[in-house]
Amino acid sequence: MNTVMNFRILVMLSFLLLTPVLTQAQTDKKTAELKKLETGIATAKAKVALNERQLTISDSLITLGTQLIAESKTETKAIDAERKKLDKDNATKHKSLTKLSTSKDKEESNKARADLKALDVQYKLDSKALSSRLKDATKKLTTGNANLTKGKATKKSAKDALKISRNALDAAQAKYDNASASGENTTAKGKKKK
Repeated sequence: MNTVMNFRILVMLSFLLLTPVLTQAQTDKKTAELKKLETGIATAKAKVALNERQLTISDSLITLGTQLIAESKTETKAIDAERKKLDKDNATKHKSLTKLSTSKDKEESNKARADLKALDVQYKLDSKALSSRLKDATKKLTTGNANLTKGKATKKSAKDALKISRNALDAAQAKYDNASASGENTTAKGKKKK
């Protein structure tokens, strides 16, 4: 009888010693699962932040493109007005100098021809400067259109990606909440049973 009693004690003692170990293994598994879900939430939050940043960048590209286009149009109008004024002034001066160059007075005629050549040189320089400014304005317009197009395309893809990543974050958060709530319920039930 003594051996049966020793056997019972041994079985009870091993059962009592193994129960906390098994309980600890279950909580370790639950903790590892919660840690994994927390990592998933952190990753989803990072993706949301990345997509929000891309959305901000695309908005700034759209703003910059619109601003460049507006500046280019303003510069182009100013250049056109200056060119018309330059052409009109040149035509007026050219006409008066041409009349003077056909004068009978040789000295006045030679001076008028020299002034006419100087006027032509000055007109070409001014015209070249205006053409250069117009080229820069056109380049600015092209850059603005490119930025605007790129911004719109990026904004569309960033909005779609942001929607997907927010849904993924909500799903990950819901999984985490369910897992942590079920862990608390299990622990609460375990306490009630004891």
